Amino acid sequence: MRERHRDDRSKSANKPQRLVSGETQGEDTPAPMTSGTATNLRPQRFDEYIGQTKLKRKLAVFVEAARGRGEPLDHTLLHGPPGLGKTTMAHILATELDVQIHVTSGPAIEHKGVLAGHLTSLGERDVLFIDEIHRLSPTVEESLYSAMEDGRIDLAVGEGSRARTINFDLAPFTLIGATTRTALLSGPLRDRFQIIEGIDFYTDDELSDIVARTSSLLGFTVTDTGAKEIGRRSRGTPRIANRLTRRVRDFAQVDGYREIDAKQASHALDELGIDREGLDQVDRRLLSMILQQFTGGPVGVDALAASLGEPRDTLESVYEPFLLQRGFLLRTHRGRMATSKAAKHLQIPLPKRGRKGSELQGRLPLDDA
Repeated sequence: MRERHRDDRSKSANKPQRLVSGETQGEDTPAPMTSGTATNLRPQRFDEYIGQTKLKRKLAVFVEAARGRGEPLDHTLLHGPPGLGKTTMAHILATELDVQIHVTSGPAIEHKGVLAGHLTSLGERDVLFIDEIHRLSPTVEESLYSAMEDGRIDLAVGEGSRARTINFDLAPFTLIGATTRTALLSGPLRDRFQIIEGIDFYTDDELSDIVARTSSLLGFTVTDTGAKEIGRRSRGTPRIANRLTRRVRDFAQVDGYREIDAKQASHALDELGIDREGLDQVDRRLLSMILQQFTGGPVGVDALAASLGEPRDTLESVYEPFLLQRGFLLRTHRGRMATSKAAKHLQIPLPKRGRKGSELQGRLPLDDA
């Protein structure tokens, strides 16, 4: 399963980037301003982080307790779709703990020596953040077990009869892992995290607050109605909200607007091909294909991926979560089905089989059909 995931990532690497994708894109990295400083949209502390109220409350308790004991925070796993703030939350945890954070990713840790380099450079109670931790190789993952449990890592030196193992004792540390695919995590690795928390999609009101904060940091004005219009089309994802805010700002600047209201925001987003439900051309194509080519479904995920020319993994982890969450798509034991909401939004008559399937919404078990 892991190898399939890596292969699918490489196949989609050259695909055009979607404006509404939660994956990191070039413009999501802060760019230098004319003054030589950078515009950092990432909140630094819990009180700056908008949304995820219950999660923040729990993590704040865990942080305060760890600091009171003078111990590192327990190893923490954050999971959820891309763009919801897992990396941001890891940085906030390090800031609130008043320790350094060392950032890497699963694919970047190619062998045990790289992992050892990261671990031995950690100071007392520091945080090691591994993004896409589900993409660690089995060999590296096994080396991580002793580091998490026993505070040491063993490295083999030399070859053949001269080979010997050197034990490195590590400073007490916190591992924070982030993953979009918990199903790809091995059981032994998952069991070694004491704190496992998911990050959910944001409400439209929370996203409008994020849009207002972002516009202020970027130095332009957006009205409450303008922020709500952008937030409503941001697919429950802060990274997309920030990206759309930048693009709407470009339209407003060229059109000569000093502030962005709902009308200007709607015009810009329509021009960008993002409709009032936050769907782009790819989403509409996927739903239209199910409704028209597959009579509303059910259709197996492999058949749907082949028809779209997309890897199965991309379909499952990038396209489907938002459509499922907003009720445009059903995932049943028989396959994917478009709902009556999707048919109404696209103004496509719901096929007879699809209409029957939509009545079953909420009663069919979900799986990876």
